[in-house]
Amino acid sequence: MSTKNIGIGMAGFGTVGTGVWETIQRNGSLISNRAKGAFSLSIIKAAVRDITKKRIDDAPADLFTTDWQEVVRHPEVDIVVELIGGTTTAFDIVAEAIKLKKPVVTGNKALLAERGKELFALSKQYDTPIHFEAAVAGGIPVIKAVQDSYVGNRIETMSGIINGTSNYILERMTNAGLDYLEALKEAQDLGYAEADPALDVNGWDAAHKAILLATLAYGFSVDPEQVYVRGIERVRTIDIDFATKLGYAVKLLSVVRQHSDGSVELRTQPSFIAKSHILSSVNGVFNAVAVRGDASGEALFYGRGAGKEPTASSVVADLVEAAYTFVHTAGHRGFLPYSESGQLRPIEETETSYYVRFAVTDRPGVIAEIANILANDGIGISGTHSPVDPEDPDKDFVDMVFLLHKCPFGKLQETLKKCEALDCVTEEPVVFRIEKLATS
Repeated sequence: MSTKNIGIGMAGFGTVGTGVWETIQRNGSLISNRAKGAFSLSIIKAAVRDITKKRIDDAPADLFTTDWQEVVRHPEVDIVVELIGGTTTAFDIVAEAIKLKKPVVTGNKALLAERGKELFALSKQYDTPIHFEAAVAGGIPVIKAVQDSYVGNRIETMSGIINGTSNYILERMTNAGLDYLEALKEAQDLGYAEADPALDVNGWDAAHKAILLATLAYGFSVDPEQVYVRGIERVRTIDIDFATKLGYAVKLLSVVRQHSDGSVELRTQPSFIAKSHILSSVNGVFNAVAVRGDASGEALFYGRGAGKEPTASSVVADLVEAAYTFVHTAGHRGFLPYSESGQLRPIEETETSYYVRFAVTDRPGVIAEIANILANDGIGISGTHSPVDPEDPDKDFVDMVFLLHKCPFGKLQETLKKCEALDCVTEEPVVFRIEKLATS
């Protein structure tokens, strides 16, 4: 069998793109050997924003261009890798490649979560796949597992810690006693958080990944506007301390769950996770996804959720997968929606127990006023707590914590609006779900 050279065009040559180049240079022969000599990979052209910027030493100068169309339309480019991010130019690049029947590899979760419906339709129309292992959890092969290894399962739940920045911040608040802003600055100083960390700390980076997992598991496109997302910006050390005393860890958790009526629960928010559950021990910038199938039971996928080499590893794995389409007649090997329609369960109908923190004025009757509203609305209270400063026990309290029994989230929201209208409540209440995960 003769070896076919597969040409790769790259849009973006930053940290991950450099990692892809280095991985292919270092392990190209290994990849070819594992493909039994069927093909080899070589990067033909790369589009960059600044062609004068100093890049990798062994890359030839004529590799780079500022015109992405030159990359996508290059006659020797067989596969296009999109690594520029965003949802505008990136969309044009991916769409153009598909129309030219060139398979696409991307790590762009925002693009696929927000505009995947359009791109997957093009993928079907032109019978040209989109591969996106790198879009979820960096170097962890969870996409391939859900798409291939679980093909004989109905996926019941997926619970994941899939944003390393938020996970690092929450860990430092827990273990070092830092407040949110201190932990965020430390993460930025170490390169774990961007100068503008909004997408990480507001929950949307994790939510985009959860949308992709739900799309794979249940086969229908998800409208991001219907997805409930809350970030970690309002988490305080008092919440961390209280969770620890109760035997919980605070994590930014993404939950995907199919209910018996077929509706899919999809949400991302800070949550209390029992320390007996393995996800509670996922620390630092690591990611983990627990997947439960009806046949397989629960499995955990754990590893580095971002970074140059782990993400490059996933990109290269997809490149190899795409390359096989040129030497075998296996047909379309990317994802195609397989369900005509699906329904997200309204967030108001989802149920857990809750931790609710009220900012209050210290005066007699505060607990009774809040408890009375909760009782009248049929929401059970399992405990109350007013944190006291041990160094100044006579100091006015400003926070009141209620632990609430399981109830629909919509009912809780309506009740909390009534509580917020009380004269003694000074801010919007802070809510954490107390999760009951499968193996806790």
